[in-house]
Amino acid sequence: MRVGFIGLGAMGRHMAANLHKAGLLTAVFNRSFDKAQAFAKESGCLAVPALAELARHCDALVLCVSADADVREVISAVAPTLPRGTLVIDCSTIGASTAREVAGQLAAKGIDFLDCPVSGGVEGARDATLAIMVGGDGAAFERALPILHALGKTVTHLGPSGAGQATKATNQIMCAGVIQAVAEAMAFARAEGLPLDKLIDTLSKGAGSSWYFVNRAPNVVRGSFPAGFRVRLHEKDLKICREMAAARGVQLPVIEMTLLHYRRLIEQGFGEEDISSLYRLKAALFDEAKAAGRSAAG
Repeated sequence: MRVGFIGLGAMGRHMAANLHKAGLLTAVFNRSFDKAQAFAKESGCLAVPALAELARHCDALVLCVSADADVREVISAVAPTLPRGTLVIDCSTIGASTAREVAGQLAAKGIDFLDCPVSGGVEGARDATLAIMVGGDGAAFERALPILHALGKTVTHLGPSGAGQATKATNQIMCAGVIQAVAEAMAFARAEGLPLDKLIDTLSKGAGSSWYFVNRAPNVVRGSFPAGFRVRLHEKDLKICREMAAARGVQLPVIEMTLLHYRRLIEQGFGEEDISSLYRLKAALFDEAKAAGRSAAG
């Protein structure tokens, strides 16, 4: 299959590169055309300036964009020119209802759509070890496997359209809980005066460890939170989770607490940092308590 890729962001750039390595990539599009041109120069693929042009060069499209509105915009632009039988694979994180809406829109034109959100961070995108959660038609899933296996290590078909996004929403709720726990634990450890580098090495082999702890707790030691997954993007994802839960009459405390904390980080100017910067708020609790203690003693 000739594959076109849309969205050369932090994740998408690596994913497109892996499709190129697999000999599948034909053309790329990015909203900032200079990024597409730079990627094309490095890889030898074609950079197209308009979404509608992709249809002339590709049998399948892979999307990795930021939000529901972006997916709708892309689909509206490409749908009129896509021939029947084209395969559209969306690796963005959006609402399950949006995925079902887009799938229906394309099905009416004889085009297969799979919602295929991914997890594994920039590292997983770079190393082609992403976990990919797939919703959509089973036959379309089988057709997509060569593409998906070029992008990830774990590829699972979870049900009809929307099932992939519902699974990703589940993952994002889990991530919120882990982020909260690791931030609090590291702030506690710092307050106790523990050697954080040795602590991370030891606890990474214990029962409380996780991918997130191993890969993101070192940010605390460095005092730097370069974006692997930005606060603003996880905030967007958790708002999707909140809407999905609300549709069932439920409000989940982990979602609400994390959204509150993300809002504070964004207000403080840290919205473009990695989600591990949640540590800033937890460390501040100990710093404020210590300062209050000194003030009371004085």
